[in-house]
Amino acid sequence: MPQNPPEGYTRVTPYLYYKDPDAALEFLTRAFGFIEKVKMTDDGGKIMHAEVELDGGVVMFGTPGPDYKNPKEIGSHTQGVYVYVDDVDAHFDRAKDTGAAITKETEDQFYGDRSYACEDPEGHSWWFATHVRDVSPEEMEAAMAGATS
Repeated sequence: MPQNPPEGYTRVTPYLYYKDPDAALEFLTRAFGFIEKVKMTDDGGKIMHAEVELDGGVVMFGTPGPDYKNPKEIGSHTQGVYVYVDDVDAHFDRAKDTGAAITKETEDQFYGDRSYACEDPEGHSWWFATHVRDVSPEEMEAAMAGATS
């Protein structure tokens, strides 16, 4: 019986659509440090499906149908991908220097992560974080209550 999920994959894997998956592969590897894992192309060499990996986490992406609109085109976000990295400050600098549109500067969060947010060239929302301190459920509840009052 085959392993489920297959080796090298987790049970939950984001799948994103890009109108220009070739540019997306270049951006995701250069700006965010992902490693190319799989690339399937059509007869003309255009990416139809690709997978990138970062420390065991995989993001799949591909070419959508003709009626697809990316987040930039619809003017709204429909999802966000949250990724843990070893050094969020260095990651922020790399992403910013490579042209990621920063939507939230790096800062410590009440839930124990230090994070920032950005958009890729087609408007997909990405969050990158390093877990910097453990927070008890009571501390988190108190912080959340303080944020809503």
